[in-house]
Amino acid sequence: MNGGCLCGNIRFSATGEPDFPHLCSCEHCKKLSGAPVMSWVSFPEEGFAWNGPGGEPTWYETFPQICRGFCPECGSSVASKGDEEGWVGVTITALDDHVALAPVKQSFAHNAVAWMPPLG
Repeated sequence: MNGGCLCGNIRFSATGEPDFPHLCSCEHCKKLSGAPVMSWVSFPEEGFAWNGPGGEPTWYETFPQICRGFCPECGSSVASKGDEEGWVGVTITALDDHVALAPVKQSFAHNAVAWMPPLG
């Protein structure tokens, strides 16, 4: 699977199977996205590559040893690292083709906004 940021500066490819597509409504994801949730999916680090002209995204540590990556040009949030060893998280909508991926759970559902029902 391939994907990247809005301007194309940050691009990636993943040859492994996507794992655990989910929504997240933790405070950090809500602040990062400016939205009530972010959508994430993980890929094995082996077979994952940053291949755009900008290389890897710029990383910001949101929790100790957990970073979120964004494009320094357009600001798109595209990735996460450090959540689980051996895996890279990407925002589902950063994928060029994300039609087949539907979130199966919502992390931090207890922190969801009151006007949007949480996902199971």
